Amino acid sequence: MNVSTPPPVVAVIGGGVVGSAILHTLAHRGVDTVLLEAESDLALAASGTNSGVLHTGFDSTPGQLETALILRAAQLRPTILAALDIPVLSSGAELVPRSDEDHETVRALAANAAANGVDVSIRASDGALLVPGESVTDPVAFTQALAASAVAAGARVQTDARVTAITPTAGGLVLDTTGGGRHVVAAAINAAGLRADEVARLIGDDSFEIYPRKGEFFVFELPDGQTLDRIILPVPTKRTKGVLVFPTLDGRVVAGPTAIDLDDKDDWSVRPEAEEEILAKAIAQFPALEGLTPVFRYAGLRPAGRDSNYVIGPSASDDRLINVAAIRSTGLTASLGIADHVIGMLPALGIPVGELRPPTRVVPRSADGPWWRRTAAHRGIEAS
Repeated sequence: MNVSTPPPVVAVIGGGVVGSAILHTLAHRGVDTVLLEAESDLALAASGTNSGVLHTGFDSTPGQLETALILRAAQLRPTILAALDIPVLSSGAELVPRSDEDHETVRALAANAAANGVDVSIRASDGALLVPGESVTDPVAFTQALAASAVAAGARVQTDARVTAITPTAGGLVLDTTGGGRHVVAAAINAAGLRADEVARLIGDDSFEIYPRKGEFFVFELPDGQTLDRIILPVPTKRTKGVLVFPTLDGRVVAGPTAIDLDDKDDWSVRPEAEEEILAKAIAQFPALEGLTPVFRYAGLRPAGRDSNYVIGPSASDDRLINVAAIRSTGLTASLGIADHVIGMLPALGIPVGELRPPTRVVPRSADGPWWRRTAAHRGIEAS
């Protein structure tokens, strides 16, 4: 009698937007997959504490892996957004120059956008760079929808399942998790964000180090029903894109982030001095914020790589662990492109990958208040 061999299982470690995008792609290409998330729910770290801005890649360096994955994600995203009813505000963005040097930067950015194939224009009246493709989403809803669609397509999600050990065997990897869980898998994809280096260390891989880069944000309500109809971008520097002012899906306005390098991966607090650092820059770009008091503040910890960025590939310690690490501020934007890139590594491990199926439609999960309150509440941070 012929006994069929069960298909190999792949584990995704980390339930942020990148891990959920990988899970969704694997499930819709016929790969038996389980996602292991250390927290009690998905998107409770960097994915739930960012700006929610979906960037076009107009300012990304041509030829880099990060840029290629941002541009690939832009091709994949419209179908996913429409099928899963993920909310998006297609506001577009503008970058207004304020000095001769800024005008030079705008012209350089326009040339960079052209090299990346991104549609931009320069407004004749003031030399502002206009980027119509920039948009805003709810990053928590985005993450949850991807995971829910994956589950509907046959994947599994386990929360409160921090990976505590990785043991290579002849047939693959054995992953032990908190609570006594054990998973025997053909391969694992390490998308653990701030903890990705710690996961890699479990298999003896010390090739990269992750540190938290804190970004603090302030939420405002404009008086008299006013709203902001666009994303206002600052002139970027080599280190940071600077302070953005952007609308939320529910009509509020957010200013931020800061960029503070830390060592403590558990410090989600907003520093007392952050408001002063943010507001002057934000008001200069959007004077309607003058005199307003923030209604909420939150901080996110971006998983920055020590002298590295977009560390994506098989671990040197064991190629059955694929690291997807040091995905800093563009993880939300590039997530679907990252997933598409990573799945191409599985056939070399003997894991069959089928053709991409359309997204499995699901009923959107109801939100319990604004997404930007969620992680702060989870970590016991005061609202304001």
